Amino acid sequence: MPHNIQPLLNKEYIKAASSKGIYIYDENGKEYIDGSSGAITCSLGHGHEEVIELIKKQAEKLIYVYRSQFGSHESERLATQLFEKSPYGRLEYSFFVNSGSEAIETAMKIAYQYWQEKGCPNKNQFITRQKSYHGITLGALSLSGHALRRERFEKVLHTRLSLNADLENDILEAQTAELIELIEKTGSDNIAAFVAEPIVGAAGTALAPQPGYYERIREICDTHSILFIADEVMTGLGRTGKWFGLEHWSAQADIVAIGKSLGAGYAPIAATLLTSEIIDPIKKGSGFIMSGHTYSGHPLSCAIASKVIEVIEQEQLIAHVDEMGNYLKKQLESLKQSYTFIQTVRGKGLLIGIEFDPEIEGLAKRCLEICYENGLLVYPSVGGKYGRNENGLLIAPPFIITKSQADAMVQILQYSLDTLKINDTKEFIQ
Repeated sequence: MPHNIQPLLNKEYIKAASSKGIYIYDENGKEYIDGSSGAITCSLGHGHEEVIELIKKQAEKLIYVYRSQFGSHESERLATQLFEKSPYGRLEYSFFVNSGSEAIETAMKIAYQYWQEKGCPNKNQFITRQKSYHGITLGALSLSGHALRRERFEKVLHTRLSLNADLENDILEAQTAELIELIEKTGSDNIAAFVAEPIVGAAGTALAPQPGYYERIREICDTHSILFIADEVMTGLGRTGKWFGLEHWSAQADIVAIGKSLGAGYAPIAATLLTSEIIDPIKKGSGFIMSGHTYSGHPLSCAIASKVIEVIEQEQLIAHVDEMGNYLKKQLESLKQSYTFIQTVRGKGLLIGIEFDPEIEGLAKRCLEICYENGLLVYPSVGGKYGRNENGLLIAPPFIITKSQADAMVQILQYSLDTLKINDTKEFIQ
């Protein structure tokens, strides 16, 4: 009897035994292409030699200190790198945590505290979109519109202000009008921040707003004295072909949450990034941010993340992600022409979504299972008009993927799609 709890309690999970590059090998020696970088995380692939060597050296030097007792060169160096990579060099400060959910929780707390220190304690509500997912802890889940992940906990989640306009099909004027109306109805004196993923991942299948969207959002937030928090946990650190997903628009955020690709799967680490405009009132006021975790600023994790950024630079992986993303997206769009049940292929860089016809219930889940059986790992997401349909898959391989490996991945996907049989009543036949 297994003693380790995994998501599906009645499923017997195959155990992974080793990994290298874009491949994972199970205990029976079977090879899998990691077409989703785990949970959109393993940006450098598995077993990168420079990162492994760094881990060995750092383990001999310094692994852990408590952040209230010591700083570390490792955390300071990483914070400097993130400042240098941030859009327009605006994100001057980093608060290190262990996961994307914690980074969002920290962003919420800092937004609360910022307004308290400014003498506006009533500014404590958050605006988010219906199609959104910000994390699984209760605070982060309260911000999320992901109905399937919220439903069991609705009674204990905080209230959020929700935007329901369709990012893909509604005109920009309708989307911004909805935001302005919500602000006027609630009162800007009660709103702390607008929170959004630049590109919606698990709750939108790589759904990106139209050009000009975030520029208008920024203007509206400034007009009404509302902070803009960007959830870059999935999109940050190169995943979309730029260091930050928001760089696809000419807009800036006040607070940014990053994770996943920051540690690239080699260490649990995430961060909340702040501008000096956010930190200054707190610094001049209480002088203390009321947040933190036992492993915050973990020197080993910070050193690994610092090395990850170095490798991305040295191997020019941002440009490679952009190139391979365009290559892979064209192939997937070509597949779309062959299967009537594929409704949409979208995304930027190596964050690409495939949405199936939502009327064919269970299709995406079955496709994911068949891909797994055929040696390809992909990631489930939701879509449909209200973000309630389990009809999406995310394709997000490691940044290091080559064209021949991309071809092999698409070939397995096509073979798996060929296995799906759909009848006239839009049901798949197993």
